[in-house]
Amino acid sequence: MKRSFKIILSLGVAVLGGFAYGTIALRRGESINSAYVLIAAVCTYVIGYRFYSKWIAASVLTLNDRRATPCEVHDDGKDFVKTNKWIVFGHHFAAIAGPGPLVGPVLAAQFGYLPGMLWILIGAVLGGAVQDFVILFASMRRNGKSLGQMMKEEMNSTAGALASVAILAILTILLAVLALVVVKVLAESPWGVFTVAATVPIALTMGCYLRFVRIGKVLEASAFGVALLLLAVWGGKLVYQSPHWSQVFGFCDLTVALGIIGYGLISASLPVWLLLAPRDYLSTFMKLGTICALALGILCVLPDLQMPAISRFVDGSGLVVAGKVFPFCFITIACGAISGFHTLIASGTTPKMISRESYARHIGYGAMCCESFVAIMALIAACTLEPGVYLSMNVKGEAAVTVAKVTALGFPVTVEQMNSLAQQLGEKSLFGRTGGAATLAVGMAHIFSKTFNGRWLDLWYHFAIMFEALFILTTLDAGTRVGRYLIQQVLGRIWQPLGDPKNSRAIPLASAIMVGAWGYFLIQGVRDPLGGINSLWPLFGIANQMLAAMALCLATTIILKTQLLRGNGILTGRKSLVLITLVPLVWLLAVTMTAGVEKIFNADPRIGFLAQANSLDGKLAALQNAVVTAPTGQKIETVARAQKAVQENRTLHFNNLLDAGVTAAFLVLAVTIVSLSLREWILLLRGRRLPKLSENDPVWLPEYAVKEAGQDLRPLAGTVALTVVLAKELSGEAGLERSRSADKICHCEIGGNHQASHKSDQQLYLEMTERRFNGVRRCC
Repeated sequence: MKRSFKIILSLGVAVLGGFAYGTIALRRGESINSAYVLIAAVCTYVIGYRFYSKWIAASVLTLNDRRATPCEVHDDGKDFVKTNKWIVFGHHFAAIAGPGPLVGPVLAAQFGYLPGMLWILIGAVLGGAVQDFVILFASMRRNGKSLGQMMKEEMNSTAGALASVAILAILTILLAVLALVVVKVLAESPWGVFTVAATVPIALTMGCYLRFVRIGKVLEASAFGVALLLLAVWGGKLVYQSPHWSQVFGFCDLTVALGIIGYGLISASLPVWLLLAPRDYLSTFMKLGTICALALGILCVLPDLQMPAISRFVDGSGLVVAGKVFPFCFITIACGAISGFHTLIASGTTPKMISRESYARHIGYGAMCCESFVAIMALIAACTLEPGVYLSMNVKGEAAVTVAKVTALGFPVTVEQMNSLAQQLGEKSLFGRTGGAATLAVGMAHIFSKTFNGRWLDLWYHFAIMFEALFILTTLDAGTRVGRYLIQQVLGRIWQPLGDPKNSRAIPLASAIMVGAWGYFLIQGVRDPLGGINSLWPLFGIANQMLAAMALCLATTIILKTQLLRGNGILTGRKSLVLITLVPLVWLLAVTMTAGVEKIFNADPRIGFLAQANSLDGKLAALQNAVVTAPTGQKIETVARAQKAVQENRTLHFNNLLDAGVTAAFLVLAVTIVSLSLREWILLLRGRRLPKLSENDPVWLPEYAVKEAGQDLRPLAGTVALTVVLAKELSGEAGLERSRSADKICHCEIGGNHQASHKSDQQLYLEMTERRFNGVRRCC
């Protein structure tokens, strides 16, 4: 009966999703309700998680709850910490869900809602979630090692060294853009600055409460944490209304940038339990709660999508993102579909906190589905705005010039309309709010306000700003911490004390190096006359997708070796299973390589970095001449304006050359790593290289006894120590490992009797998912 109900429920979800997709596909030339996009997305995630992720867990990875995870073996109370699975989920989701799923879909909305929607759904279910799941599992089996370390051990030293350099370089760009988005949304916004700043002491209070006052009382801490966050939003309104405090918190963009740099330095050095974990858990409540509330608001209001399915900007003439729909729609959306940054979290902090292998499914695959859902919500919120308002907010320039440009394209808007909207939202101006974050906040505020009969538009707007900033800052501090790990690993080979994770001086030094690197690019973006986002976001997308390609190379290698080792040491197995990571890899390479070449060499100055640099050089002489030939009696303001134009020209010229060089370096690194991976796969398939996995020797939890290598080890009931079982090589000639043999003998103590059964990892996993005993999943 239960099985029949599940089948009927699954069929119902499939039919409902098919109906939503059919409606979206068949309606052309008329507006469509956003509820169809929402229903299609939810049904896609349910089917993908229920069936695809479970098949990967059982058939490809064979998760095993008998095997101790890194935090069980190396619990140090600092980085390796046994943590509640829902707190880990909250941390992981908060860390990976940065500006990508918020900003990327908003910027890509200029192409229409259909290209972005399809890529977000298909890319996440078949690519992004699979990548996160596999890398998280691989890191757990290797004591929480980083992506670069795993590439070195599973492939070769050259690939590992290049990967480490590439990861640090890419992570630097990613974190700089994350911080730049926060700067753009908080600059000259006292309400937003106060609300976001208040989240730091709230998180510190939660961390101390859970650590010292009420240990493990997560719901209590979360309840007062959420209440304090809501009070912070209300307090921000009081700050905005006060002339004195509004001036105190009305920081310029450079001041906000320096504050974020200082925050990144401190947060990366503090223990994980004090700020990172409680803040991530708290922000997850706000993130998921807000997104679910937004989804309910959409179902209540049922707003129509104002953007067409495919807009006129697919030809590359867009004002927000320059370039054609392929490849720029895909690299602009970035994290909403697949993200290389996720693999740094999945091989950084998260694998050091998971207490059971089976949790990797809902944390790795499930968290990515949730992030993709955030991207869908962002896309809907942006597409429900009037196109004229949307474009005016995301184009840098004077108000009158922007309005004239947008209206000339057939999207009517007025300066009075934009100023009136800004006043309703509690902002000074909405023109030139590039970066997408402010646009999303306006879209969310309109939906929430309409749900409550048009009330509290300003409160909803700043609540959305706080919501977005929490998304981004949690990713920023987690990313900086991961960068600190990588720097300690790399530089620790040069100076050994720097690589010691327990050295009190090494941690702040490595954190300062990482923060200084991304802080440099952040300041460059703040000083960029075009707003920084216009040039840095495509670079962010390219870097992010290239990092994902490197991670998929590693995942493909691990799956290929695993399949070759299956069958009691005989080189057999379902090698076709590598397609689950190989197909997304091929697509990503096509997108990122095309985008990288376009951004460097395209002859259109709006797209190509070098073309824009040459265009700026051509304008320099006239600008310098305007300063030299200015009449003596001319107003000081006019001369200063001409000098500023020369300075902006040189700043943009330098930024474009720097971006071109960084993009070229990313392309070279990516091509080299992919080539090394391809060589490794060929050697493995031809039998010229042994499929040796670098997994750590398994450590079995004390509830189980395992008979391995002819030795029967009984359960160590009542002891603290774990039973350590070393993997034994089966073939001295081939040197093949049996660290995850397909034929294990498991003994479970049931009612005082020891029962033995010969079962495969796949059978064990399927049985473990059905039975629980004392909160620990058992194999028999």
